[in-house]
Amino acid sequence: MPDGESQFVTGRENLRHLHRMRALCDAVIVGAGTVAADDPLLTTRDVPGPSPLRVVFDPGRRLADTYRVFSDESAATLYACGQSRVRPGESHVGRATILGLAGGEGSHAVELLGALRERGCTRIFLEGGGVTVSAFLEANLLDRLQMAIAPLIIGDGRPAIRLPPRATLRDCHRPRYRVFRMGGDVLFDCELTWHADASDRPAPDTPPVTRVI
Repeated sequence: MPDGESQFVTGRENLRHLHRMRALCDAVIVGAGTVAADDPLLTTRDVPGPSPLRVVFDPGRRLADTYRVFSDESAATLYACGQSRVRPGESHVGRATILGLAGGEGSHAVELLGALRERGCTRIFLEGGGVTVSAFLEANLLDRLQMAIAPLIIGDGRPAIRLPPRATLRDCHRPRYRVFRMGGDVLFDCELTWHADASDRPAPDTPPVTRVI
């Protein structure tokens, strides 16, 4: 919605998939806007499996320490903000460990991923929201992009993906993708590292393949 309300656009099946993604990953990242709007726990609860390292990406340090992710003991939390926003001697916000990002605004996402890899996080789930996902997408830091479409007509709202416009449709990236049915929702699993070229195109007489589950 225009005010940021998003609970819940997708249905129960898609929310369960989100918890599966958390359980499969070493770290889950959300931006400050998602924490402010939803106050999420970011833990694995609807499916078996461990909770990942929770990472709050807030370069401008907009958030207070009142949100649940800073006080909950269910999983470790990392609060990534600009180094200039960290007070001398400060190491925690509530129970969350502070990670100071020393680079400029354009390099914060790269620096964060590097820090997570140094901590042994090899599979990282960037859960949201739109501003944060767009920043990582524009920096070409995502391998996959999953987009769920729900049959809910809301009219005008906040855009999910915010990228500079291309001059023509031909300039837009059309990734390879798979389609999954999740209750009343449809999820597109896009492989961003794949680019179509002549060698990938099927022969003219190849029948179409439908991969809907």
